[in-house]
Amino acid sequence: MNILITGAGRGLGLELARIALERGHAVVACVRDRSRPSEELRELAERYPGQARIETLDIVSEADAEKLAAKLREESFGLDALVNNAGVLLGRDGGIADLSMDDVRRTFEVNLFGPLAAAKHLTPLLRESESGADIVVNISSEAGSFAGAYGGDYPYALSKTALNMFSKQLNEELKLRGIRVLAVHPGWIRTDMGGDAAPLSAADSAKGIMRLIEGETVVPEDVFFVDYAGRPMPL
Repeated sequence: MNILITGAGRGLGLELARIALERGHAVVACVRDRSRPSEELRELAERYPGQARIETLDIVSEADAEKLAAKLREESFGLDALVNNAGVLLGRDGGIADLSMDDVRRTFEVNLFGPLAAAKHLTPLLRESESGADIVVNISSEAGSFAGAYGGDYPYALSKTALNMFSKQLNEELKLRGIRVLAVHPGWIRTDMGGDAAPLSAADSAKGIMRLIEGETVVPEDVFFVDYAGRPMPL
């Protein structure tokens, strides 16, 4: 499979790239500036020459998404999977009275508008009939569930709720082309965002998500919001 991953420089995105490469897939690892990847991603790309490529995609830049899509199309490089992983967690402290609207705007730019732009320009590259496992994975969160709503984390929770709706809408459109769209809760994982107290490693979460991408874990057709193990999440 040819798999494109946004936010691949660290955390879950880096582990997804690592596991995909170990399993023999080709990976387009996207970061804000390909000339300045993380040391871990650079070493990973050097370990898999010809199989891994690092590309520029600042998730808040639609121009970057359009440019990358044009580059891949020119090379006749089709995709089998798009993983919208890049995200931010801002404005956690305090309640509504302390909420920074700048944090809200920035969070929506990254967590919602970014995946929208990436899907707009990159889903046309999904190869459809050439692969039975074409898929878009939007990395979401249990925070985006109405059933699990709690006070606080307004920017993050609202953006992930909107991302879930986008995932459902996109799935309804792309299923006509044989393409599946899933919103995936990766679990509470030990990353810069999740913190050291999280019970799940990024590698374990990534392994579960890769099983979803590869089709090893089967999700019922009427389900679009699942966790990393493919278990349905409450809406």
